[in-house]
Amino acid sequence: MASDDIAQLAESLARTQVGDGELSYKGQGLKLDTAQSAQELVQDIKEFQGLRALRLEGNTVGVEAAHAIAGALETKNQLQCCYWSDMFTGRLRSEIPAALMSLGTALMTAGARLVELDLSDNAFGPDGVRGIEALLKSTACHTLRELRLNNCGMGIGGGKILAAALTECHRQSKLVGSLFQLKVFVAGRNRLENEGATALAQAFKVLSRLAKQLFVSCTMLTPLFFMPSHCQALKHLRNVQVINFGDCLVRSQGAVAIAGALREGLPILKELNLSFGEITEDAALVVARAVQDKAQLEKLDLNGNCLGEDGCIALKEAMETMNMGDMLGSLSDDEGEDDSGDSEEDDSGDSEEEETGEPDETEENGVRKLRTVPSPPSSPRTLDMASFFSAPSPDRLLNLGAKRTQLIEQQVDVSDTSKTAVAFLKISSVYQEEPEVRRAVLESIDALLKNAFASSSFETYSFISTLMVMLGLHKIEDGTKSVPVVPGHLVALEHAVRQDYFPQEHMSMLEALVSSQAFESCASARNNLHTTLQRRISQQ
Repeated sequence: MASDDIAQLAESLARTQVGDGELSYKGQGLKLDTAQSAQELVQDIKEFQGLRALRLEGNTVGVEAAHAIAGALETKNQLQCCYWSDMFTGRLRSEIPAALMSLGTALMTAGARLVELDLSDNAFGPDGVRGIEALLKSTACHTLRELRLNNCGMGIGGGKILAAALTECHRQSKLVGSLFQLKVFVAGRNRLENEGATALAQAFKVLSRLAKQLFVSCTMLTPLFFMPSHCQALKHLRNVQVINFGDCLVRSQGAVAIAGALREGLPILKELNLSFGEITEDAALVVARAVQDKAQLEKLDLNGNCLGEDGCIALKEAMETMNMGDMLGSLSDDEGEDDSGDSEEDDSGDSEEEETGEPDETEENGVRKLRTVPSPPSSPRTLDMASFFSAPSPDRLLNLGAKRTQLIEQQVDVSDTSKTAVAFLKISSVYQEEPEVRRAVLESIDALLKNAFASSSFETYSFISTLMVMLGLHKIEDGTKSVPVVPGHLVALEHAVRQDYFPQEHMSMLEALVSSQAFESCASARNNLHTTLQRRISQQ
């Protein structure tokens, strides 16, 4: 009989793995549907003195069983770690929120102060996030350091609910003097899409003390999320050590936006993963330069992108030049150069027409007027920005006369960042050192950008990014075409960044962009611009 008792005790200990304040039913494959089926677990919880961690992953818990477990947890005020991933296999999605609410309410009733909460691999959807919303906002989570919600199918709605809950937890914790300092956040494979990811980005901006690790390796993020305005949230994360955007649709524009954030924030970053993101060579080089000053960096992962053989060599050489060659991860899965630009080059002859939005309009109108309105004395001599943009030249700019700045303010739609970028490039393309032309170009640039930056709705980062795309720094798939870079483009930009109207906070991103080899054909103008940007940045 004693032997049987010992064997039973050994089996029980092996099953529950009691130790160091942890009660573990991990991987038992238990199907707990009713209170009766959960009776043994409930009893173990009740009898466990000093319970600090409860592992229930790898089992399946129904609503009634969850309610019974919750009853046992209501007195466990020392509980800190809830490892509850993969806990609802085979359950209806409608069951999970009720089960989570019962468990969450019990933790709040007990006065627990959680440090870790892992609910990964539960596929509970937006409604499941509702089930933990109250818990996340409560004092039980003011002490939370690690939150794992990987592969939960939260969707856009769940992402928004989660973002609001984390923000509210931060606000409430400040009111009681116990600042919410999340260190690890994992939310991959959640179909957040742009809206959900953007909501979380805004939450992270509030949670500026987020530390240690940031994982948002969600394959459903689209390029819009990685626009500069969204990536600005990253620069507020002063204590982040790991960023994983692997297998996201980062693409070149997003990579450059991330590089801009790297220049201004993330001072103790140790690891950056931008693998399999359709990033091209030029953008990868911008990222490499952006991590140059990260003294604690241990790994940069750009594998599986679109660098091409030459791009991989260039990236390796760039990292070695910065004495960071050993920090670059493998590039063995590089997918070769992006061929998306072929179709763009095929119809490059139409780029002028598409950029102005007036294909052959002036010439056609001129022909019609000659045929239908005999000798109109004023029409051929009418000067406006459209006539200049149709065929930019120094003479045409000068012929606009003293009213050119007024015409720019009236006729260029600065609410559209693409049109503003096109106008900037066309005006600066006619730059010459001849004093009259030089003055006309720079005065026109001032009029254009003053008007644009003065508008509260003008998206400065979008303008800079679009400008760099048009200058051929990298390609995106929205049909934006590049133009040949001429010194005037960079001279005008260098002039602009010296002016008070140019936003100081965007200097770092621009400095990262103009470091690219794409401007080697205008090395002198590029170097002057780079020097001016560095000087302005040092004055911040």
